[in-house]
Amino acid sequence: MSAQTGTIRYPAFDRKFFDSDEDFTVIGGGELGGKALGLATAKRIIADSGLADAFAGLAVGIPRLTVLRTDVFEQFMAQNDLSEIADADLPDERIAHAFLQGELPPLIVGDLRALIARITTPLAVRSSSLLEDALQHPFAGVYATKMVPNNQSAINDRFKKLVEAIKFVWASTFFRDAKRYMRTIERDIRDERMAVIIQEVVGERFNDRFYPIVSGVVRTHNFYPTGPARHEDGVVNLALGLGKSIVDGGVTWTYSPRYPHHAPPFASPRDLLHNTQTQLWAVNMQPACYDPVSESEYLVQVGLEDAERDDVLRFTASTYDAGADRIALGTGRDGPRALTFGPLLELSDVPLNPLIERLAMTFKDALDCDVEIEFALTLDRQSGLPARLGFLQVRPMMVADEQITVEEAALHYERALLASDLVLGNGETTSIIDVVYVKPATFDAKHTQAIAVEIERFNAALVAEQRNYVIIGFGRWGSSDPWLGIPVTWPQISGARVIVEATLPDMNVDASQGSHFFHNMISFGVQYFTVRHAGEFAIDWDWLDRQPATVETEFVRQVHLDAPLTVRVDGHCGRGVILHG
Repeated sequence: MSAQTGTIRYPAFDRKFFDSDEDFTVIGGGELGGKALGLATAKRIIADSGLADAFAGLAVGIPRLTVLRTDVFEQFMAQNDLSEIADADLPDERIAHAFLQGELPPLIVGDLRALIARITTPLAVRSSSLLEDALQHPFAGVYATKMVPNNQSAINDRFKKLVEAIKFVWASTFFRDAKRYMRTIERDIRDERMAVIIQEVVGERFNDRFYPIVSGVVRTHNFYPTGPARHEDGVVNLALGLGKSIVDGGVTWTYSPRYPHHAPPFASPRDLLHNTQTQLWAVNMQPACYDPVSESEYLVQVGLEDAERDDVLRFTASTYDAGADRIALGTGRDGPRALTFGPLLELSDVPLNPLIERLAMTFKDALDCDVEIEFALTLDRQSGLPARLGFLQVRPMMVADEQITVEEAALHYERALLASDLVLGNGETTSIIDVVYVKPATFDAKHTQAIAVEIERFNAALVAEQRNYVIIGFGRWGSSDPWLGIPVTWPQISGARVIVEATLPDMNVDASQGSHFFHNMISFGVQYFTVRHAGEFAIDWDWLDRQPATVETEFVRQVHLDAPLTVRVDGHCGRGVILHG
């Protein structure tokens, strides 16, 4: 038996799940949604290209899944009369609780109980909306994913947790960030429909935690190449544990797949040590505090000392040798660990980078555009192989091809509000007359969450008046870690068309090319400037402070200029300048 979407037929759910010959099945009618459709396409490309077994001992494939299609969502909404509360301007928790009270459509209950009865390993319950992963409006990170440990002894308990996670993902369709995002792209939230993917989590159990040894994001276009790398060489972000570290804009290891031995441009080995990943995310296999309206209810974050006890650093870590002030490959000596992934990238035991290069080339050619790929990897902890790469997602990337030239001399113009040779985007803008900036005099990393709240208010007022603006702040925009930057979500700065990130000595991280925030930014064509605190270029704070304030709060100031700014970005060489009148 099979179900059909368009001309492609997908097998109906088999209640044996892990024992079934089919690893991609569907429940109900309607659409698959963008994310599930992307996985179906990826499954076909992997099979047609021979990638599944191209490298001996390294299996490649889509983790087993089933999709609750959009008709199930619509039946749930209608059966429980949820349209009114979904449309209301209510806190996310109120909407989530209303959805949790709803009853599932009876026709799917048997399938879900059969699924959960045979599985006792973690499951990821993932959104797959109709609009998700579209090229122009990718919705990256806007809707929810919830992981459940699924290790309770009683089937009824596991079933209850799975159902709660499904309802939570459905509810996230109508959360405030989703509604704000829809307004930004001028779409009606009532047009959205949500399919849900139920998928095995790639990883292993280590004591009371479950996680993959490596998570990664591959992009075939690198907006910030360093050293010998070029834009077209691509870029990879690697993290230990769940990929939440990457997509939430945390600290990860970044490298060009063409030059896997080239480390990012750290000032010294000690600087590298202090700017690599120190914590990892995992599924918590212990009983957790009951919080069904939290996306991270069953997640836990632990340090490298826990990972060392789990014996997972053999292929991911190097060691700082204080006496020689150098980073030594591997963990064969005592000393602080640095997650450089050197044993994987510099040795040939596991052909991870050759596989990454093959994946990137295959999907770029097959989809005829630059792409972003998410994956998770498990390894034999002693020898590396056998290993398994679980392919989690593929998205198209938008890479502008407009020809704009910014000569180096232009970066030194007297009228430059700011300039940088680390700029994302391409094109010229001459219509922006508003600047919102975080005040240097009152900035402190401990206030970044309060700053995010203030910025949201500025954004709401400017969006209501349909006025785009330049926003300037410190650290990494959109980081989930408030000590790395200002933890805004995309809808909180949705009116910004130029984003400026100024680094500080104690807040000096690379732009997170693997994050959901970053993906939304490039898809909207936002120009993104990075101004290094120790670099050649600086922000003219004195000029900004001389402009009359339209609105000013404790941490943030808005100025409305007499004449528009000129913003020029050369995407081919990464140069950009903002000129005032």
